[in-house]
Amino acid sequence: MAENILVTRGLTKRYGAALAVDHADITLPKGEIYGLVGRNGAGKTTIIRMVASQTVPTSGEVELFGATGERDLEKARSRTGAMVEIPSFYPYLTARENLEYYRRQRGIAGARVVEDALEQVGLTDTGKKKFKTFSLGMKQRLGLALALMNRPELLLLDEPINGLDPEGIVEFRNLLLELNRQYQTTILISSHILSELQNLATCYGFIDKGRMLEQLTAVQLAEKCRDCLELRVDDAPRAAAMLERELGLRDFEILPGGAIRLYEGLSEPQKVTRLLVEQGIALSGMEHRGANLEDYFLSLIGGVHHA
Repeated sequence: MAENILVTRGLTKRYGAALAVDHADITLPKGEIYGLVGRNGAGKTTIIRMVASQTVPTSGEVELFGATGERDLEKARSRTGAMVEIPSFYPYLTARENLEYYRRQRGIAGARVVEDALEQVGLTDTGKKKFKTFSLGMKQRLGLALALMNRPELLLLDEPINGLDPEGIVEFRNLLLELNRQYQTTILISSHILSELQNLATCYGFIDKGRMLEQLTAVQLAEKCRDCLELRVDDAPRAAAMLERELGLRDFEILPGGAIRLYEGLSEPQKVTRLLVEQGIALSGMEHRGANLEDYFLSLIGGVHHA
């Protein structure tokens, strides 16, 4: 069984009467890239801040590397790096000078860690260029370099590709994949760009209105997002029973709102429509589709009108 790097149990955060995170349970095994999926205000940033000790939970528990008590958690967090937003770098300092300042401030031993971090994120050739002249992509890379300076085993990233152009997104994605493959860095990442998250994550947590709806692996997601016929009918349970009894089709799921996703019999949709018509079931639509991460998330929260 894989070692769990991060586990949260009943993690909750209130701001006055507002419930930002509601009893969130997360399990993140070692070596995985965990994509935290949710809308604006769903609680993603709050969860990451609580794990990183930037926000104190109202209740619940965070376990890091097996540690739970405050003293042990403090030691465990020395094995993590976090990038919740671009840090406050000094505009007139170079990349090296900024990292050297933070290295000394945080008491990280060995001047070589600055060069190593710059090399990991591809900023070794910035020379005397000042931070104020950096592109957004370069600023994001330097923020990541700062998070990597203590050689973390767990990396916490909140919306790290926000605002990047397509080329910058691809570069950042490749960098994270390399960190995961070469250094076995475990990563917890949130992003609004779900298509990009699907290129990265090996497992997912879906959160809405502060509640964790579901956790599943990328393999399980791929299974759920297979090609299918999506049928919109007036009586989904009865239609599903007919398909199973009359046509022997058993690989399907019933979605909220009266839709059925049928994963077999895709080559003969006319048999399906004929049966439904003969049995007096109203068919308002049929579409051949393959769901993606965004489709799956929308189905979990009840449709596109919620997004």
